[in-house]
Amino acid sequence: MDKEKIRKLLEAVKTDKIGIDEALRILKTLPYEDIGLAKIDTHRDLRKGFPEVILCKGKTSDQITEIVEKLSHRSDFIMLTKADESIYKVVKAMRKDAIYYKTAKIVLIGEKRSRKAEKVILIISAGTADLPVAEEAAITAEIMGNTVERLYDVGVAGIHRLLDNKEKLLNANVIIVVAGMEGALASIVGGLVDKPVIAVPTSIGYGANFNGLAALLTMLNSCTPGVAVVNIDNGFGAGYYASIINHMSEK
Repeated sequence: MDKEKIRKLLEAVKTDKIGIDEALRILKTLPYEDIGLAKIDTHRDLRKGFPEVILCKGKTSDQITEIVEKLSHRSDFIMLTKADESIYKVVKAMRKDAIYYKTAKIVLIGEKRSRKAEKVILIISAGTADLPVAEEAAITAEIMGNTVERLYDVGVAGIHRLLDNKEKLLNANVIIVVAGMEGALASIVGGLVDKPVIAVPTSIGYGANFNGLAALLTMLNSCTPGVAVVNIDNGFGAGYYASIINHMSEK
């Protein structure tokens, strides 16, 4: 972050050369902090309404700890995704306030955002094997300040389990559907409701499932209008997107 730019910006506000709104607009476009192994987007919270999140997959524990250390100087809120227990133990040794959502594989430092959105985000999973991705979506949405309900193990192999919960479907403001295998559940849910449905294909399956590709293609080829699709196993992206929709609807 360019401290000289910020100093000049504050001076311009004090001398009435620019207004507060203009100063905030400029702040949103200020640069990142380059720490060598990563470029930390220090203004993402101001620009996007939520700070940068650390994706642990593909990073070493040393890289993760260095990023956490740098972010700790900038924010009292840090979220890590796709984090196994070994990563949690390393982070916990640095920050005693870190908590671990084991199923979702999320590490959180700091508190969840104060709940503002009262409308419900409903997370639906086709099977129990889809729970890690479903919980990643659910915990992400909760951390971002949303009311979340869960409806798990209601896949198409026993569709009556879904139809027995019509009230939950009708009462939700946004629905996230998480499914592996052939991924048909999202199309069925989308055909029953008048609200946005975010489909999340998972890599659960075997053979011609191709590690989630079959579910992804089914969801992308859905004939049901109102269904959007995120990438395979991207529970975080689905929870984030659902939160944006949910908060915008309450403004």
